[in-house]
Amino acid sequence: MELGAFSISLAVKDIELSKAFYEKLGFQVFGGDISQNWLILKSGEHVIGLFQGMFERNILTFNPGWDNNAQQLDSFTDVRELQRQLKAQGVEFMSEADESTTGPASFMVMDPDGNPILVDQHV
Repeated sequence: MELGAFSISLAVKDIELSKAFYEKLGFQVFGGDISQNWLILKSGEHVIGLFQGMFERNILTFNPGWDNNAQQLDSFTDVRELQRQLKAQGVEFMSEADESTTGPASFMVMDPDGNPILVDQHV
């Protein structure tokens, strides 16, 4: 199962403070809008998102259809197909993609330890 590009989305208390901290670790702003309280940072192939006030917990994030530079892949497994495969294996969903649609969509599951996993397709 190919889930696409991986990043961790961090629920931060102070985005300016977190941005400064991760820049010290070598991360650079890659995308986002700090005025909207979200940024995407990269260090080599490592990607993290900083999100202030948007969710309570850190989230493991996968983006079908994207590589680690947010460039569209020529071929990928659509989020709705991934959802069908996981449902067939008995995975429970916190939220689901509308299977009657095409294009951007997402679903969320939780691992056995309570870690949210977002599969978020933008293409």
